[in-house]
Amino acid sequence: MITIVDYGLGNIRAFVNVYKRLNVNTKIAHRPEDLKDASKIILPGVGAFDYAMQMLNDSGMREELERQVIEHKKPVIGICVGMQMLANSSEEGVLPGLGWIDGTVKRFNPEMIPYKTRLPHMGWNNIVPVKHNALLESFNETSRFYFLHSYYFVCNNENDIITKSEYGVKYASGINNSNIYGIQFHPEKSHTNGIRLLYNFSKL
Repeated sequence: MITIVDYGLGNIRAFVNVYKRLNVNTKIAHRPEDLKDASKIILPGVGAFDYAMQMLNDSGMREELERQVIEHKKPVIGICVGMQMLANSSEEGVLPGLGWIDGTVKRFNPEMIPYKTRLPHMGWNNIVPVKHNALLESFNETSRFYFLHSYYFVCNNENDIITKSEYGVKYASGINNSNIYGIQFHPEKSHTNGIRLLYNFSKL
């Protein structure tokens, strides 16, 4: 059972629709008890870091979410701001992150971006795998996904990076440590590639 955390942010229905097409069972978690029978967990997110963290804290699900991920080692994937929430902190706010993957979130420097439209980074971009990972099965350096963000994850341990992308700088667009995954792009908006990645996650 893939459980999608609904704490008020993220395109929950889009993930449900993708998995329905793949004939994979899903459940939406609104309360702590909804997380207990999860086999895998999706943590979506949009908007500002502090707002997302506050919404998760206020949902009442954070303690149970951490129990399932940290104690019971359930696979979890953070998407967009959901990935950034895995960090220790973010330049976008003052609240602490989940701290599940050692790193910080930084804002792109617009002066380093050689495009007329600088921020946010919006549209299609390549992901470049930097190591073998089951989440990336069938993808290579020409695989394109949809992005929408102005901040990016900086890993303190390079070994946690599984894909990189470039937008003025090369940055981690995919991360993994043990059962914890994060992707900066939106698979639910990335057509065939996004469907494939969500399928890969279901098979971890």
